[in-house]
Amino acid sequence: MQDTSFPADQGDRQRAALLDAQLAALFDVSRILSRSLQLRETLRAVLRSLHECGQLRSGMVSLLETDSGDLLVSALHHDDAAPFDRVRYRPGEGVVGHILKTNQCWVLERVGDEPRFLDKLKVFQSDLPFIGVPIRIGDEPAAGVFAIQPPVRDGLLDQRARFAEMVANLIGQAVRLARSVETEHRALREERDMLRRHLKGSHGFDSIIGHTQRMRIVFDQVRQVAKWNTTVLLRGESGTGKELIASAIHYNSPRTQGPFIRLNCAALPDSLLESELFGHEKGAFTGAVSQRKGRFEQADGGTLFLDEIGEITPAFQAKLLRVLQEGELERVGAGRTIKVDVRVIAATNRDLEQAVKAGSFREDLYYRLNVMPIVMPALRERIEDVPDLARFLVAKIARQQGRELSITDSALQALMRYDWPGNVRELENCMERAAVMSDCGIIDRDVIDLAGFNLGNLPGSPLIADLDFDDPDIDERERVIAALEQAGWVQAKAARLLNMTPRQIAYRIQIMDIKMKQF
Repeated sequence: MQDTSFPADQGDRQRAALLDAQLAALFDVSRILSRSLQLRETLRAVLRSLHECGQLRSGMVSLLETDSGDLLVSALHHDDAAPFDRVRYRPGEGVVGHILKTNQCWVLERVGDEPRFLDKLKVFQSDLPFIGVPIRIGDEPAAGVFAIQPPVRDGLLDQRARFAEMVANLIGQAVRLARSVETEHRALREERDMLRRHLKGSHGFDSIIGHTQRMRIVFDQVRQVAKWNTTVLLRGESGTGKELIASAIHYNSPRTQGPFIRLNCAALPDSLLESELFGHEKGAFTGAVSQRKGRFEQADGGTLFLDEIGEITPAFQAKLLRVLQEGELERVGAGRTIKVDVRVIAATNRDLEQAVKAGSFREDLYYRLNVMPIVMPALRERIEDVPDLARFLVAKIARQQGRELSITDSALQALMRYDWPGNVRELENCMERAAVMSDCGIIDRDVIDLAGFNLGNLPGSPLIADLDFDDPDIDERERVIAALEQAGWVQAKAARLLNMTPRQIAYRIQIMDIKMKQF
C-alpha cells in the first residue's frame, strides 16, 4: 500500500513530470549506449544518467558469467562512489537470483519487507521501493538483471517499472552487440595467434634443413643476430635459401609482431624502384593517381628484405644509403621527410668486394650493409644434407598433390652424386618433376632418370656397380647403401663387402635411417 495519496491534478502533474524526465533519460541512455563498445564504462554512464535525470538511483547491472553460471555485478551507481567488491548471485539466490531464474520482473513497494532480499551491496534503502528487471537478449533466457530504486514512495511505481523494462531492453541490445564484437575480436586474435605460430613454425629453424658443419655455423649466426636490430647481408649463390634465412631472422626476432616485407631489387628499373621503396604522392608522375606508401613505410616496425641488392645502380645507391643511415625518406613528389623504424636484411649473389673495386658499388653502402654477413653454402658444399632435403621436399610436394609420396634410398644415393649447380631450387624442381612422373608415388632412381635428371650417368659419377668402397671421399651412408645394392639387399653379403660383421652393418642401417628393400 502506498504511504501517501495525492489529489488527481497533483498526481497528473507528477506523472507528467516523471514522463518528461523519463523521456529525457531515455534519449540520454540511447545516446550513451551508441557511443562506445566499452561495456562496463557504458553501463556505469547509463546508471549515472538514470540517477541524475531519470528519477531512479542506486542502479545496478549484473550479467551472467558463462563459465560459472553466476550473476556478477558489472556496474553500480550510488551516492557513495567508492569501488565495490565483486558480488555474485547464484540463480535463485535472493531477489536478484530469483529474477534471473524466473526471467520475470519483480517490483517491491518496500524492499525491507522482503525476507529474500540479501542486500549484499549495502546500497539500497530498506524503506524505499525496489524494481528488478531481467536483461533479455532476444528469446534467450535472461542474460542478467537490471535493478533500480525509486527515490520516493509514490503512486507511480508501475510507470517506473515499465520505464525500467525499456532501459533493460536497451541494455540487452548493448550487451548482445558487445558480446558479438568480443566474440569476433577473440576469433580474430585466435586466428592471428595461430597464423603467427604457423609463420614462426614455417619460418623457424626447424624448417631449415641442414646438419653439416657449414649449416650449423649459419644456424648459430642466425640465432645470435635475430636478437638484435643489426643490418644483415646474406651472401651466396642463387637458390641457396637466402630468403628462408631472412624469414627465420625476422620471425625469431623481437620484430616478429611487425610486418616482413620483401622486394627483389633486380626486378625493377631505378624509376620504379624509387617509387616502390619510398612511395609517391598523388600526381608525382604520370599514372600516380593516388598517394602510395613504399616498402620502407610498409615495413615500419618490422623487417624489409632486399633481395639482389647488388643489382641496383650507383645513382640509386646514394638514395638507399640515406635511409639506412638516417632512417628518413621522402616520397617521390613530396618535400616532407618521413621517419621509419625498419630492420634491413639484404641479399646478393654478387662479389660486392669486386664491385666496390670496380666502382660499380659504393663503398660506404657496402660497409653499411655488411654489418653482419652470413654466407649461405652451396648445396655441393653440403652434399650430406641432400637426403634430408629431398625427403623434406617430397613430403612438401605430397601435401600439395594430396597423395602419399616416398623416395627410395637408391634415388637418394644418386642425388648425392650430382653437383647441383642450381642448389636447393634445382633439387626442388627435380623432386617435383619426379613426383609428376611417378604413377605409384614411389620416387626411385628410374623415375628421376625419366624426369630428365640422368644423375647416375653424369661424367665423374660412377654407377653403384663400379663404386670403390675404400674411396675416402664417399659418404658413409652412401657406402652402406651401395654395398646393400650390390648385395641384393642381403645384410650379411653387404657386411662382407664392407669388411663388417652383420651386427655392425645392422647398427649402421638403424642409425642412418636406411629403409631396407623387400624382395
